[in-house]
Amino acid sequence: MNYDIKDINLAKKGALRIEWARNNMPVLDLIGKRFAQEKPLKGLKIAACLHVTTETAVLMEVLKLGGARLALCASNPLSTQDDVAASLVKDLKIAVFSLKGEDTQTYYQHIKLVLAINPDITMDDGADLVSTIHKAKQVSCIRYQVIGGTEETTTGVIRLRALARQGKLLYPIIAVNDAQTKYLFDNRYGTGQSTVDGIIRATNKLIAGANFVVCGYGWCGRGVALRAKGMGAQVIIVEVDPLRALEATLDGYAVMTMKEAAKQGDIFVTTTGDTRVIRREHFLLMKDGVILANAGHFNVEIDIPTLEKLGKKKRRIRDFVDEYTLRSGRRIYLLGEGRLINLAAAEGHPAQVMDMSFANQALSVEYIAKNYKKLENKVYKVPEELDRKIAELKLKSLGIRIDSLTLQQKRYLSSWEVGTQ
Repeated sequence: MNYDIKDINLAKKGALRIEWARNNMPVLDLIGKRFAQEKPLKGLKIAACLHVTTETAVLMEVLKLGGARLALCASNPLSTQDDVAASLVKDLKIAVFSLKGEDTQTYYQHIKLVLAINPDITMDDGADLVSTIHKAKQVSCIRYQVIGGTEETTTGVIRLRALARQGKLLYPIIAVNDAQTKYLFDNRYGTGQSTVDGIIRATNKLIAGANFVVCGYGWCGRGVALRAKGMGAQVIIVEVDPLRALEATLDGYAVMTMKEAAKQGDIFVTTTGDTRVIRREHFLLMKDGVILANAGHFNVEIDIPTLEKLGKKKRRIRDFVDEYTLRSGRRIYLLGEGRLINLAAAEGHPAQVMDMSFANQALSVEYIAKNYKKLENKVYKVPEELDRKIAELKLKSLGIRIDSLTLQQKRYLSSWEVGTQ
């Protein structure tokens, strides 16, 4: 078995941390027990490009219980937990190609090594596997016989829908990110908590009293704003969408342009999935000592090349903190090289929310295995019945019971639907 990891001797530590995560992922545990009996993925090869964390390890366990052969690489150069990678190789015999801090060349080489298994199904976080396959199809005679794939994150879904609109998508994809049991919890509560956690671990700065600027008020931005507000920050929202800007206003936040926010902010977090959200004209307006962090998938939301040019001096002042001194003498601190701060400086989303996200992944892969012949080369939502089932299982694991409609209530609602009321 081929693999490329930092140190196989880290496996024992990784196994204990994976156990901790597993204990907090009851829905995935239930799916794993069923998979072990039914083997719905028997004979399938799955190539996965995900953040190599303890929660991902639990998902890999479940897929292997289902009968799949797996190869895993990181979906971000700074998101790998090296001890987890070691445990997956040593204890589960899964081919892992992932090193925390790997350079760009190594990152893409690892993607190619994962694809060397000639997967039946791809599992993406950011669509780099799909993108690589599509480029290979265009420039060579390489033939991948992929029957379907899944996509975990907003950025990846945007890329894949663009391919689908152009008629260029080569196989069906299930957008796990669009499941309500994913984005309502993972994107909001997971990103919110882990992003603030990453900022605090990197800087040890007090959040209370700070002017905390959140760029983008999607579900991830909502979560970051909520957590920052809860810790006593004065939260400022920057948006380009009038509906989201209005929602942020009614949620009690100050809303303004990036130029206005640049003059006031102490801590800036980008959560948009777009490029150059914070750029030259904003750097030049910022106060001395501001902190810049990114919670979007790619490191393009903060214009780092321009910041490099503006800085007359750069130094690594703390782990994951680079200090840029401008010609004016003002200092700007960039966290985690502009990459996902919640994974670069912290441990990513808590297991309790990843339990639902990865339950969606596991069940979506099973759905593809059973239904791929019926699917077109489109981006699909997670089937509603799977989404609701995951919510039911999560409530059950929490010991929460809810009401159900009486027969009379069902008949009443049905009468409205058919127009007989």
